[in-house]
Amino acid sequence: MRETTDEYLMQQYARGNVQAFDQLYARHRGALYRYFRRQITDEATANDLYQGVWEKIIRARRKYRTSTPFTAWMFRIAHNHLVDHYRRQKPQAAVDTDRLVDLQPEPAQQHIDGQQRQQLQAGIVALPDEQRDTLLLKLESGLKIEEIAVVTGVSADTVKSRLRYAVNKLKRSLVE
Repeated sequence: MRETTDEYLMQQYARGNVQAFDQLYARHRGALYRYFRRQITDEATANDLYQGVWEKIIRARRKYRTSTPFTAWMFRIAHNHLVDHYRRQKPQAAVDTDRLVDLQPEPAQQHIDGQQRQQLQAGIVALPDEQRDTLLLKLESGLKIEEIAVVTGVSADTVKSRLRYAVNKLKRSLVE
């Protein structure tokens, strides 16, 4: 049996089918939560932002158009919500380095040298906001370049450039 698409579920939810929303929530809650936890130091703030995005999705359900993939639409809302949060805050460390490592690492990850892990974490933290956000969108959500462009409001070429610069900076930070 074929899985129902996110776009169809969102259409159904807009028509009042609450079970469709439950399915969307179940599919995307993990990736969306990780998106915020890897960028926000304070767990309570990350939870508030996470819940705020779902509230915005609920309020905007009738405005959704299936011409945009649901995941890209959802992460666009999340990205904008995060940007709004940063605008309201004083500049602080944007990424909690302790959260960059999975909560339950795989056995291979457990053997990574601690110094290299710290270098990688420091390298991610040191990335400019746009590069870090683009990299985390790619890694966390698995969005395509074009979808990240929609989420961040820039061209696909800019997304490619940001990813390339981010990866190159991370490589250099690991070599140094």
